[in-house]
Amino acid sequence: MKTATTLLTTAVLGLCVLDLAALPAVAAELNARQIMDNVNGRDDGDNRIAEMQMVLIDKNGDKRIRKIKTFDKDQITEQGEEDRRRIMFFLAPADVKDTGFLTYDFAADEKDDDQWLFLPALKKTKRIATSDKSGSFMGSDFNYSDMTRRELDAYDFKILKEQDVRGHKTWLIEALPKTQDQIDETGYKKSVLFVRQDNFILVRAVHWTDVGGKLKYLDVPGLEQIDGVWTITSMTMTTKKNKVTEHKTEMTFSNVRYNQDLDETLFTLRRLEKGL
Repeated sequence: MKTATTLLTTAVLGLCVLDLAALPAVAAELNARQIMDNVNGRDDGDNRIAEMQMVLIDKNGDKRIRKIKTFDKDQITEQGEEDRRRIMFFLAPADVKDTGFLTYDFAADEKDDDQWLFLPALKKTKRIATSDKSGSFMGSDFNYSDMTRRELDAYDFKILKEQDVRGHKTWLIEALPKTQDQIDETGYKKSVLFVRQDNFILVRAVHWTDVGGKLKYLDVPGLEQIDGVWTITSMTMTTKKNKVTEHKTEMTFSNVRYNQDLDETLFTLRRLEKGL
């Protein structure tokens, strides 16, 4: 799965860029783009089923809790690339029950990822247009664009420095979109990414929004190996403006299982509308 995938403050950007020769050998051998290739290409398991809880927290601390079940499957293309499909079904509360979200995440940069949202109240499936992917996913702090891998060729990457995160060395990588179209699609004009050096997982990120002058902080406090696969078990996205928190989303994943028997027909519009 893409890492939500996904993309600090002025103080971070003001830090000096380190000489790569001073970094560990593995860091010196990789440039920023190669690191991001490893982020996108790491083993993230296949045929995954998981239960997910999404907690939406407003500026007053009031919470809304949503229960979701997710299914993920990889498909190898004729070119040997790995396309990914994901379908999510909302189980609770009642106002979002039976809502479904389907994503086709294509490895080839020239193919736009496809996303559809089924709204049971309207009995209608809405395709998420490219121009809408910078919008909020189901009222959360995550954008629709955060739900798929980024097109690496659409960015300029630069290593800023190293920093420890929870006792693990990370690279801080600046990601700048090359075009306004990419900014419009993601909603972010700049990102700083924290990538763990031992497993190439994005464990923190800060995104500068193109509209509204806000910062969005991604954090991955929950990470463990399940069936030999490094798996995110909890993550947060916090939206701030002028250092004041406006909203926060917490996601936790449980009962994660890989190598399940998932038929391709599960990842279709017909199944999206039928539900679980």
